[in-house]
Amino acid sequence: MPRQITDVDRFIEMSADATECRVRRVKGQVKLKLRTRRYLYTLVTSPQQAESILQRVQCEVKEARPEEGA
Repeated sequence: MPRQITDVDRFIEMSADATECRVRRVKGQVKLKLRTRRYLYTLVTSPQQAESILQRVQCEVKEARPEEGA
């Protein structure tokens, strides 16, 4: 079940219990998707802020591949 969150500190705190953090870069924004046991949490942010968040995340980080034909 997906959920969107807006609190960066909460996102980083939840990363300790997550299995992975997927990074999706889309036209001037970055979506960080945190996979936990029960939910998929999404945080939408700017590219500059995303880089600082990714340095603090406590789980494996995977870059999402761009879709074919996009």
